[in-house]
Amino acid sequence: MSGLSAGVRHRTLITICAMAATLMQALDSTIANVALPYMQGSLSASADEITWVLTSYITAAAIMTAPVGWLAARFGRKNLMLVCLIGFTITSMMCGAAQSLAQIVVFRLLQGTFGAALVPLSQSIMLDIYPPEKRGMAMAIWGVGVMLGPILGPTVGGYLTDLYNWRWVFYVNLPVGIAAVTGLVIFMPGEASRGGMRFDWTGFGVLALGIGSFQLMLDRGHGQDWFNSPEIIVEAVLAALGTYLFIVHMLTAPRPFIPPAAFKDRNFCAGLALMFSVGVVLVATAALMAPWLQTLANYPVATAGLVLSPRGIGTMLSMLVGGRLTARVDPRLLIGIGIVMLSYSLEMMVGWTPDVSQHDIIVAIFIQGFGLGFVFVPLQVLTFATLRSEFRTDGTSMMSLFRNVGSAIGVAITSSALAHNVQVVHAQISESVTPFNRALQAHRVLDPATMHGAALLDQIINKQALIIAYIDDYRLLIFVSLPALLLLFLMRKPPGAAAKPDPAHAAMD
Repeated sequence: MSGLSAGVRHRTLITICAMAATLMQALDSTIANVALPYMQGSLSASADEITWVLTSYITAAAIMTAPVGWLAARFGRKNLMLVCLIGFTITSMMCGAAQSLAQIVVFRLLQGTFGAALVPLSQSIMLDIYPPEKRGMAMAIWGVGVMLGPILGPTVGGYLTDLYNWRWVFYVNLPVGIAAVTGLVIFMPGEASRGGMRFDWTGFGVLALGIGSFQLMLDRGHGQDWFNSPEIIVEAVLAALGTYLFIVHMLTAPRPFIPPAAFKDRNFCAGLALMFSVGVVLVATAALMAPWLQTLANYPVATAGLVLSPRGIGTMLSMLVGGRLTARVDPRLLIGIGIVMLSYSLEMMVGWTPDVSQHDIIVAIFIQGFGLGFVFVPLQVLTFATLRSEFRTDGTSMMSLFRNVGSAIGVAITSSALAHNVQVVHAQISESVTPFNRALQAHRVLDPATMHGAALLDQIINKQALIIAYIDDYRLLIFVSLPALLLLFLMRKPPGAAAKPDPAHAAMD
């Protein structure tokens, strides 16, 4: 389909189907989170065991993202997209019908395996069916699904679970999947497959070892006390070994399934690094804000969801605006503005206390959503502007992989730092809370020498420690986002529309 954008018919309908596939997969990465307590009771699982419902999906999706480029070249992009969509829809129904923990973990593994290709394939398809001058807007439309999926997932999951039960979190994919498959079968043009291609099993095996071990380490590290656990040490060693062997194999093998020539493109490499930092902030901030509103600000679940919605609105608006501006303004400038807005919103959140007004919360998260969207669309433009067309599907799969790995690292680091800092700050504050403290002796209710006073003081200290720990996490995310500005100096400006770029390139002016 590459280079045939001018002759593609039914472009709008193909876009709708690709967007449906993207949104469905992106939603499922977080939609089951709020339903976990209900699944735990229904499937008779412990709190530690039920997390495998999330871990199995994320790990399978991360591993199977890398070979998408090879699979698309070997079997054809349309064929692969249809197989993955049908498989994702069927396994979603199987997850909803699961009767035991073992069943749902296996079905979620299969769901993640089929779903891994949906996002990179939909991006690659939209890059090809739109001409260069319209690809900025195409990436804005596609990006809405990618960015809004993780944001809306908990809200949609909570609504379905509350209205029906947790099984509808998975059943909701059926009508969307059927519609997307039907549309792609009818309207999407086919392309020739390349028979005779041999799969690089060695490269895939060591990469799967590295990614799978790393994902398990991140998911289980906090619960296992990190490197005090032999399990985490083993997983870390296997992750490092698998990654090292994959890099060596990719550079030395005659036909690795990820072509090393793609990494010679400077824009592409810098774009992967930028996407990694976007992934860290995108999911970590969402994972922090929802419990902050419910635990510290005492917002009901429904109200917390409404208060967080301006983040998604800001993202949608900025993507649509950024898609239009990308054809007229240097994308590096737009990305820089987005990173500054993102960092500024985090700086606003550093000053949050439980007494912060709802207006201030909404303003901060709207700015954050707007900044994320402003980074995301121009980043797609810049990353693929100079990448050769034969590397496009490999490139989109690597972008998805780096975003997912960044998201996993961001959640793991912020959640672990939050728990650690709560303990540290609690200990620091408690040093001055003794029966000999005259200020406390003057308040009988807070007298630490009494059982009631000690319990009340412990609650107050816990709350203050949690407030400070959240502030430290938001400050940490600032140090992740701001240095990404330096990567913009490594990237070249894409050719303008006036230059009539070669349609074989993924330039989006």
